[in-house]
Amino acid sequence: MPYADACRAKYGSQHIWRSAAANRLASWKFNTLGCWSDELVATAGFSLLATAPTNELGASFKRHRRDQIFPDVFDPAFSAHIREDADHHCARRRNEPGMIGAFIDNELYWSPDWRGADELLTLFLNLPAYRPGRVAAIARLQQHYRDFSQFNAVWHTLARSWEELGRIAHVEPPYFRLPPGGLNDALETTANLANPARAAFAADCDAFLAIVAERYFDLCVAAIKAADPNHLVIGSRFGYQVQSSVIAAAGRYLDVVSFNCYEFDAVPVIDAYAASGKPCLISEFSFRADDSGLPNSSGAGPRVASQIERARCFERYVSAALQKPAVVGYHWFEHADQPAEGRFDGENSNFGTVTIEDNTYHELTETMTRVNAAAEQIHAKAARDD
Repeated sequence: MPYADACRAKYGSQHIWRSAAANRLASWKFNTLGCWSDELVATAGFSLLATAPTNELGASFKRHRRDQIFPDVFDPAFSAHIREDADHHCARRRNEPGMIGAFIDNELYWSPDWRGADELLTLFLNLPAYRPGRVAAIARLQQHYRDFSQFNAVWHTLARSWEELGRIAHVEPPYFRLPPGGLNDALETTANLANPARAAFAADCDAFLAIVAERYFDLCVAAIKAADPNHLVIGSRFGYQVQSSVIAAAGRYLDVVSFNCYEFDAVPVIDAYAASGKPCLISEFSFRADDSGLPNSSGAGPRVASQIERARCFERYVSAALQKPAVVGYHWFEHADQPAEGRFDGENSNFGTVTIEDNTYHELTETMTRVNAAAEQIHAKAARDD
């Protein structure tokens, strides 16, 4: 990678780079390494930095079952897999003093978002025949509808019975919903009031989503806590605002609810997740500037004109977030810029605190230092006022 090549030429060894990076982060008043960091940086400087690794329990099962977009939590193999995976990742770290806790997963697909318009219910209905998730989805619908004709009056499938529904190749959703949050919620309410069949479809999707979320968090948190009862379970890094039933389930099991929020203002999303009743961690956010010389054509979040505006966005975002008593931390994405030719997934953006050549973005990091230094005071005052 270009950044690694530049650092090898600049520092001569990984150990020297780690020490320099750790001391730089501490000087900017950061106290934690975010997800996927080189954890040896945490102990390489003058000050210890906390760590927050990820286990990717659901994601690893999903990769194991290649036909799944969301892990089939009803598959008996899922429970066995996450217990084994959690034991492998967590048991050896149960007495590690520098670790805050562990993430379960990253940006699983819970509902319509930038990746697609599918509902979890339709995804489970379209698993191969007789897969546990498909059986569970049909069983939930059978419990709700007295007979198949009532179900099909809403869903309009090609099947003529529950048995045939379990065998047909593809179930096409009769309606599509907007991603949750903001104006979309009001638009969805209006559309459902105008069409009772659409409202019934939405209710079916939400009811099944609640069951999946309950099972996912129950099993995953139990697996991690069994392997490591000494650290926090800090959520599954929601990639966007999810349905309220998922937030409620997360709140029943997690120690901390984590979410990634690439917006100019995180407050509406914080408010949604604070309804969980648990502390909230912003596990990713960033801003990228077009004066960096990078394409910024692939990657999440707002683009601004200059490094000065980028620094201002950081200050506005974090200062507003710290006004929310539920917020207990924020993780910036990421340490170094992405290469102009794109990283493994094509992202090529100015997310870094440093350039590819390891030169500091002074406007941004000076602002970070000042805001980070005042973070506890800002947050404490907001909590008292609240």
